[in-house]
Amino acid sequence: MSIRITNAFWGITLMAILSACSTTPEKTKADHKHEQAKNKIEKAICVVHPTEGNDVSGTIEFEKTTDGVKVTANVKGLTPGKHGFHVHQYGDCSGPAGKTAGGHFNPGHKKHGAPDDMERHVGDLGNLVADSSGVASMTFTDEKLTLNGPHTIVGRSIIVHAGEDDLTSQPTGAAGPRVACGVIGVAK
Repeated sequence: MSIRITNAFWGITLMAILSACSTTPEKTKADHKHEQAKNKIEKAICVVHPTEGNDVSGTIEFEKTTDGVKVTANVKGLTPGKHGFHVHQYGDCSGPAGKTAGGHFNPGHKKHGAPDDMERHVGDLGNLVADSSGVASMTFTDEKLTLNGPHTIVGRSIIVHAGEDDLTSQPTGAAGPRVACGVIGVAK
Protein backbone atom coordinates (compact mmCIF):
# COMPACT_ATOMS: atom_id res chain seq x y z
CA MET A 1 0.00 0.00 0.00
CA SER A 2 2.85 2.43 0.75
CA ILE A 3 4.23 1.90 -2.81
CA ARG A 4 0.84 2.94 -4.27
CA ILE A 5 0.78 6.06 -2.11
CA THR A 6 4.37 6.92 -3.07
CA ASN A 7 3.65 6.42 -6.78
CA ALA A 8 0.48 8.48 -6.50
CA PHE A 9 2.38 11.24 -4.66
CA TRP A 10 5.09 11.41 -7.32
CA GLY A 11 2.52 11.26 -10.11
CA ILE A 12 0.58 14.19 -8.67
CA THR A 13 3.81 16.13 -8.00
CA LEU A 14 4.99 15.60 -11.59
CA MET A 15 1.60 16.70 -12.99
CA ALA A 16 1.72 19.86 -10.84
CA ILE A 17 5.22 20.71 -12.06
CA LEU A 18 4.32 20.14 -15.70
CA SER A 19 1.13 22.12 -15.31
CA ALA A 20 3.04 25.06 -13.79
CA CYS A 21 5.56 24.97 -16.62
CA SER A 22 2.91 24.98 -19.30
CA THR A 23 1.24 28.11 -17.92
CA THR A 24 4.49 30.11 -18.17
CA PRO A 25 4.41 32.00 -21.48
CA GLU A 26 7.37 31.40 -23.76
CA LYS A 27 9.19 34.40 -25.15
CA THR A 28 8.88 34.75 -28.88
CA LYS A 29 11.74 35.87 -31.11
CA ALA A 30 10.07 39.27 -31.38
CA ASP A 31 9.95 39.56 -27.56
CA HIS A 32 13.64 38.65 -27.37
CA LYS A 33 14.62 41.24 -30.03
CA HIS A 34 12.53 43.90 -28.27
CA GLU A 35 14.24 43.12 -24.97
CA GLN A 36 17.68 43.31 -26.59
CA ALA A 37 16.91 46.64 -28.27
CA LYS A 38 15.64 48.03 -24.98
CA ASN A 39 18.89 47.08 -23.24
CA LYS A 40 21.29 48.66 -25.77
CA ILE A 41 23.91 50.83 -24.13
CA GLU A 42 24.15 54.33 -25.59
CA LYS A 43 26.58 55.95 -23.12
CA ALA A 44 29.40 54.84 -20.82
CA ILE A 45 31.84 56.58 -18.52
CA CYS A 46 35.18 55.81 -16.93
CA VAL A 47 36.37 57.70 -13.86
CA VAL A 48 40.13 57.21 -13.66
CA HIS A 49 41.88 57.29 -10.30
CA PRO A 50 45.60 57.54 -9.61
CA THR A 51 47.67 54.41 -9.20
CA GLU A 52 49.95 54.26 -6.18
CA GLY A 53 52.27 57.28 -5.98
CA ASN A 54 50.49 59.31 -8.68
CA ASP A 55 47.99 62.21 -8.77
CA VAL A 56 46.30 61.62 -12.13
CA SER A 57 42.50 61.66 -12.23
CA GLY A 58 39.66 62.46 -14.59
CA THR A 59 36.90 61.10 -16.78
CA ILE A 60 36.62 59.50 -20.17
CA GLU A 61 33.09 59.47 -21.59
CA PHE A 62 31.82 57.29 -24.42
CA GLU A 63 28.72 57.93 -26.51
CA LYS A 64 27.35 55.84 -29.37
CA THR A 65 26.92 57.84 -32.59
CA THR A 66 26.15 56.94 -36.19
CA ASP A 67 29.88 57.26 -37.00
CA GLY A 68 31.18 55.13 -34.11
CA VAL A 69 31.79 55.89 -30.46
CA LYS A 70 32.50 59.49 -29.48
CA VAL A 71 35.23 59.65 -26.82
CA THR A 72 35.58 62.72 -24.59
CA ALA A 73 38.57 62.70 -22.25
CA ASN A 74 39.33 65.17 -19.44
CA VAL A 75 42.32 64.18 -17.32
CA LYS A 76 44.41 66.23 -14.87
CA GLY A 77 47.57 65.72 -12.82
CA LEU A 78 49.71 64.69 -15.79
CA THR A 79 53.18 65.92 -16.65
CA PRO A 80 53.08 68.23 -19.70
CA GLY A 81 53.26 66.33 -23.00
CA LYS A 82 51.88 63.13 -24.48
CA HIS A 83 50.47 60.20 -22.48
CA GLY A 84 49.31 56.91 -23.95
CA PHE A 85 45.85 55.78 -22.95
CA HIS A 86 44.14 52.56 -23.81
CA VAL A 87 41.17 50.33 -23.12
CA HIS A 88 42.57 47.37 -21.21
CA GLN A 89 41.34 43.79 -21.10
CA TYR A 90 39.97 43.58 -17.55
CA GLY A 91 37.82 45.90 -15.47
CA ASP A 92 40.12 45.45 -12.49
CA CYS A 93 42.02 48.38 -11.02
CA SER A 94 42.63 46.75 -7.65
CA GLY A 95 46.39 46.43 -8.01
CA PRO A 96 48.53 49.38 -6.81
CA ALA A 97 50.24 49.74 -10.21
CA GLY A 98 47.14 49.06 -12.34
CA LYS A 99 48.57 45.81 -13.71
CA THR A 100 45.43 43.88 -12.72
CA ALA A 101 43.76 45.55 -15.73
CA GLY A 102 45.74 43.21 -18.01
CA GLY A 103 46.96 44.15 -21.47
CA HIS A 104 45.33 46.22 -24.17
CA PHE A 105 41.86 45.06 -25.21
CA ASN A 106 42.64 43.12 -28.40
CA PRO A 107 39.88 40.64 -29.29
CA GLY A 108 41.04 40.47 -32.93
CA HIS A 109 44.67 39.57 -32.03
CA LYS A 110 46.02 42.52 -34.03
CA LYS A 111 49.31 44.41 -33.76
CA HIS A 112 49.48 47.55 -31.62
CA GLY A 113 48.98 50.74 -33.61
CA ALA A 114 47.66 54.26 -33.87
CA PRO A 115 43.93 54.98 -33.56
CA ASP A 116 43.64 55.64 -37.30
CA ASP A 117 45.60 52.52 -38.38
CA MET A 118 43.68 49.81 -40.21
CA GLU A 119 45.33 47.18 -37.99
CA ARG A 120 45.38 47.97 -34.30
CA HIS A 121 44.08 46.76 -30.97
CA VAL A 122 40.48 47.80 -30.32
CA GLY A 123 41.83 49.43 -27.16
CA ASP A 124 44.49 51.57 -28.86
CA LEU A 125 43.34 55.17 -28.30
CA GLY A 126 46.62 56.98 -28.94
CA ASN A 127 47.82 59.82 -26.74
CA LEU A 128 46.34 62.45 -24.49
CA VAL A 129 48.29 65.72 -24.68
CA ALA A 130 48.63 67.54 -21.37
CA ASP A 131 49.16 71.28 -21.34
CA SER A 132 51.66 73.11 -19.11
CA SER A 133 49.28 72.77 -16.15
CA GLY A 134 48.98 68.99 -16.60
CA VAL A 135 45.45 68.98 -18.03
CA ALA A 136 44.55 66.95 -21.12
CA SER A 137 41.20 67.36 -22.89
CA MET A 138 40.27 65.83 -26.20
CA THR A 139 37.28 64.58 -28.17
CA PHE A 140 37.31 62.18 -31.11
CA THR A 141 35.16 59.46 -32.69
CA ASP A 142 36.44 55.90 -32.94
CA GLU A 143 35.01 53.32 -35.36
CA LYS A 144 36.45 50.22 -33.62
CA LEU A 145 35.01 50.80 -30.14
CA THR A 146 31.60 49.40 -29.30
CA LEU A 147 29.35 49.71 -26.26
CA ASN A 148 27.38 46.53 -27.06
CA GLY A 149 27.95 43.00 -28.28
CA PRO A 150 30.73 40.50 -27.73
CA HIS A 151 33.53 43.11 -28.05
CA THR A 152 32.00 45.76 -25.81
CA ILE A 153 34.36 47.99 -23.86
CA VAL A 154 31.83 48.30 -21.01
CA GLY A 155 33.19 46.51 -17.94
CA ARG A 156 36.79 46.85 -19.10
CA SER A 157 39.23 49.52 -17.92
CA ILE A 158 41.06 52.60 -19.14
CA ILE A 159 44.73 53.00 -18.31
CA VAL A 160 46.55 56.33 -18.61
CA HIS A 161 50.33 55.95 -18.93
CA ALA A 162 53.22 58.08 -17.70
CA GLY A 163 54.73 58.47 -21.16
CA GLU A 164 53.96 58.79 -24.81
CA ASP A 165 52.63 55.85 -26.81
CA ASP A 166 55.03 55.65 -29.79
CA LEU A 167 52.20 53.91 -31.72
CA THR A 168 54.57 51.27 -33.13
CA SER A 169 56.37 49.32 -30.36
CA GLN A 170 54.85 45.89 -29.80
CA PRO A 171 52.70 45.03 -28.01
CA THR A 172 52.13 48.19 -25.93
CA GLY A 173 53.58 51.30 -27.56
CA ALA A 174 56.26 51.67 -24.84
CA ALA A 175 54.13 54.20 -22.95
CA GLY A 176 55.64 53.43 -19.56
CA PRO A 177 54.09 52.97 -16.12
CA ARG A 178 50.36 53.13 -15.49
CA VAL A 179 49.54 56.38 -13.68
CA ALA A 180 45.74 56.08 -13.60
CA CYS A 181 43.11 53.36 -13.93
CA GLY A 182 39.32 53.28 -14.05
CA VAL A 183 36.56 50.83 -14.98
CA ILE A 184 34.19 51.67 -17.83
CA GLY A 185 30.58 51.61 -16.67
CA VAL A 186 27.15 52.26 -18.12
CA ALA A 187 26.14 55.95 -18.01
CA LYS A 188 22.74 57.62 -18.01
